[in-house]
Amino acid sequence: QVQLVESGGGLVQAGGSLRLSCAASGRTFVGYAMGWFRQAPGNEREFVAAVTWSGSSTRYADSVKGRFTISRDNAKNTVYLQMNSLKPEDTAVYYCATGPRVVVVDSRAYNYWGQGTQVTVSS
Repeated sequence: QVQLVESGGGLVQAGGSLRLSCAASGRTFVGYAMGWFRQAPGNEREFVAAVTWSGSSTRYADSVKGRFTISRDNAKNTVYLQMNSLKPEDTAVYYCATGPRVVVVDSRAYNYWGQGTQVTVSS
């Protein structure tokens, strides 16, 4: 049974920072990319960032470029999302996911998802 568990969400003021973590378990994730998505109330789930197994390739949504950084620690089967200069529009439930072997922005390419962690940015 594949399990992805996110943590690190919370309430932060605009301009602040949070670091999300996603711990994976249940099978080997060698060779698989990991991604972060988010969904705000009334909106569709949207791509945030993704990283390949090696970490050599990353991709970011334009809305978070320069503010968010995705990284992974394969020894710990954990992927991180460092979020700086947070804005109220970053408020959403953040999900991590895995499935493809390359960086993909389409959520349909990911077949394993976590339960999500709430990030709320106050103005």
